[in-house]
Amino acid sequence: MSPVEELAPPEDIQEDVIFPDGDLYSDEPPVETELHLEQIMLLLKCLKWLWRDRNDFYAAGNLTIYYSPRQRKSEKFRGPDFFVVLGTERKTRKSWVVWEEDGKYPNVIIEILSPKTADTDQGFKKQLYQDTFRTYDYFWFDPDSLEFAGFHLVDGEYQPLVANERGHLWSQQLGLCLGIDRGLLRFFTPEGQLVPTPEEVADRQTQRAERLAAKLRELNVNPDTI
Repeated sequence: MSPVEELAPPEDIQEDVIFPDGDLYSDEPPVETELHLEQIMLLLKCLKWLWRDRNDFYAAGNLTIYYSPRQRKSEKFRGPDFFVVLGTERKTRKSWVVWEEDGKYPNVIIEILSPKTADTDQGFKKQLYQDTFRTYDYFWFDPDSLEFAGFHLVDGEYQPLVANERGHLWSQQLGLCLGIDRGLLRFFTPEGQLVPTPEEVADRQTQRAERLAAKLRELNVNPDTI
């Protein structure tokens, strides 16, 4: 039996969302708002920077996952707002095709809620990711209300994650926490340190250099001559 056949969706999932015709290219609609786009890109930039030396994962946003047990291009596909697949080759893809990826599904999925998608993300998709994708860590975040929740797959069923003292939720798969910082969902280290973007790293380095230069000038040392 192939990996895809083993992971065929159970019959009791009611797929009340229409699956339009599609090709192997990503067939996802544009994100709903600029804030949604900013949030997705922020997660991608931070994780790719943190794991810049790793080549054993794939992370994407608003990209189609094709998962038809019959390996058909025109049925059964979803486009999570953000997902990570571990134990795979890090390379550019036009879409994620399960039957071409050794039957692998995402290890982590994050959905960004909106008034139009909240019911689907918290109902149908949660059931789909639990029963069919068997995604270990599932999170959702509402950038308007700041509603934030996470689940980990235990014995085939999602169990709610409990926030730590910082209000962060632990992702066992990523080895990172997720939490809200200035109205946006961010990654944090287990010690609570914010995982920065490359731009934030550059800003910090610039600020350190400016402080050092100021200190040297106080000591009558020209920093430009060092």
